[in-house]
Amino acid sequence: AVADWRGDVTAPPTFNATGILKMHPTLSLSLPQDLDRALLIGRVWRPAPINGPSVVVVRGGQVFDITRFAPTTADLFERGDAVDVVRTAPGEPLGTIHALLAGELGLQLLAPCDVQAIKACGVTFAVSLLERVIEEQAGGDASKAAEVRGMINELIGTDLAKIQPGSEGALKLKAELQRRNAWSQYMEVGLGPDAEVFSKSQPMSAVGLGADIGLHPASAWNNPEPEIVLAVNSAGRVVGATLGNDVNLRDIEGRSALLLGKAKDNNGSCAIGPFIRLFDDGFSIDDVRNASVSLRIEGDDGFVLEGVSHMREISRDPLDLVSQTYGAHHQYPDGFMLFLGTMFSPIKDRDTEGGGFTHHLGDVVSISTPALGTLVNTVRLATDIAPWTFGTRALYRNLAERGLLSAPH
Repeated sequence: AVADWRGDVTAPPTFNATGILKMHPTLSLSLPQDLDRALLIGRVWRPAPINGPSVVVVRGGQVFDITRFAPTTADLFERGDAVDVVRTAPGEPLGTIHALLAGELGLQLLAPCDVQAIKACGVTFAVSLLERVIEEQAGGDASKAAEVRGMINELIGTDLAKIQPGSEGALKLKAELQRRNAWSQYMEVGLGPDAEVFSKSQPMSAVGLGADIGLHPASAWNNPEPEIVLAVNSAGRVVGATLGNDVNLRDIEGRSALLLGKAKDNNGSCAIGPFIRLFDDGFSIDDVRNASVSLRIEGDDGFVLEGVSHMREISRDPLDLVSQTYGAHHQYPDGFMLFLGTMFSPIKDRDTEGGGFTHHLGDVVSISTPALGTLVNTVRLATDIAPWTFGTRALYRNLAERGLLSAPH
């Protein structure tokens, strides 16, 4: 069964007065089902006298600080012996993973990436392609979505999931839609040879398990986007995977694709975690290809919405998306995190008939898959959550003060 918040949930994640994560007991399900086999990399904020982030690994249910071997997760992913380091490198024991999730260690779990670029792929599933076209045709007006959805489905009259992007069939469909004046820039990246790859967020800006995620206050039509996120090093090699929420402001992007940056990159709009699972003999890119990602949204108003994305239905292979992001045309010397896209575009009415779904403040969003665990976050306004102040310069200043920049890596 996919780990999520079904059943006896009575409280969302909260923070205590010191900002340390205090979790509902069922969030032990944030961990992979095969925890004893998984190679997990994470980051935690350590209080005084360190007052900074540390790279941690989980072994035998115990959390170890290995920052002296890898000052950043980006450094770790560059190492050819990263798997051996995670398995055997001595580190400072911090306590059990369950105590960490329960907030008993005085540590705050952070997003498991740090200085890597954060990239994302859009419209990689047929369902999300249709919804992007609907946003565009509706001009960002949620009240028009149902009418436009019916018109688009009637006009296309085919199963887009069966069409390979860039194929002869896709080109024929493009020609027909152009003839009907129905072609869209979203169909171009959904059906054409070139994938949509954009900068989701800035290095060091992602939030982790249990943190608040932020909506721009100008948005009145928005939703979560549950996705698998690949960790890729500077050589373009995929080293592991985790979960992510590519929070989407449908009304803002729907008004104009040129507003993508405003719609995608604001305070707290990118959640990644809980841990990056390294590829090894027991977990590989094939497990990503075959994964199913579950979503559950629980509102203070009693509203519940659930959905599942099956990665086997993705229109472009994950490694193709990596090659379109990295190569002779574009390098990432610090590596990058790559959101693979989602097929989840909620249309269930929430406030008014025909109005579809939009977030309410206080919504608890849970994104799950058995091999990676569960990422849980609470929806707030980007202007109300803690501002992002600890960036790359602050990270390296802190590492220098701790004498870690000269550590072997």
